[in-house]
Amino acid sequence: MGAKDLFPEVRARKFDRTFICRRCGARIRADPAKVRMGKVKCRKCKSKNLRQVKSEISLGR
Repeated sequence: MGAKDLFPEVRARKFDRTFICRRCGARIRADPAKVRMGKVKCRKCKSKNLRQVKSEISLGR
């Protein structure tokens, strides 16, 4: 069971506009354009290094 099997509402809530701090791992919900411009910071560690939540893990097969 992966992200493909989820209802569209659940998938949107879990993966759309959700980012993870690369330093401390905190989850942040923000506008992707603002994240790209560097206007969004982590609430815990004040880092601007964010990545998107991974919805699928590919094994390269």
